Amino acid sequence: MRVAVLSGVALVAALLGARAIVAPAIPARDANPNALATVDAEARAAGNRRAVAVRIGEALLARTWSAQIVKIRVDGAGGHNVAGIVLSGVKFHQRLGPSAFSDEVIALVAGAFAASDVDEVDVWATIPLPVTAQEVESGEYLRPTARIVYAATVERSEASSFAGRLRTGDDVFWDPAWRRSLGAS
Repeated sequence: MRVAVLSGVALVAALLGARAIVAPAIPARDANPNALATVDAEARAAGNRRAVAVRIGEALLARTWSAQIVKIRVDGAGGHNVAGIVLSGVKFHQRLGPSAFSDEVIALVAGAFAASDVDEVDVWATIPLPVTAQEVESGEYLRPTARIVYAATVERSEASSFAGRLRTGDDVFWDPAWRRSLGAS
């Protein structure tokens, strides 16, 4: 079942018997697409350079991508900043084959570099792993709940050659079964 934005607020109010729950104002997509990109960027940003993550998120989320952006994280130490873009490996807004996925990653990396002064952009795609009720999902006995099926790292100095490397598969991790599951593009 798909729940529309804020429709859950009325459900919670009905279940709890609350008379009024004030929900945050979320701009309509038609009113100002950049305002919605800002809300989305804030929700997906993380890291010790969160403001930079938000800036990258605003730039990337101002357009629609076939792959779902789950998280944008920017961490820095000293003057070195690294952006991480996590994509869902199972939720796509439209079908993507390996070539189309590669094109999207190239555009995401270029967008992250254009929107910020980060030194490196890492891109991952993850898929959820089944977790049974008996498995520990936190603490020192933590079981993984997701698996990386795609990973690429691009330093700013290598950005111009990244597209060629990605297309040949150099310096890029593709889980073979996941790549096959994407089909042809």
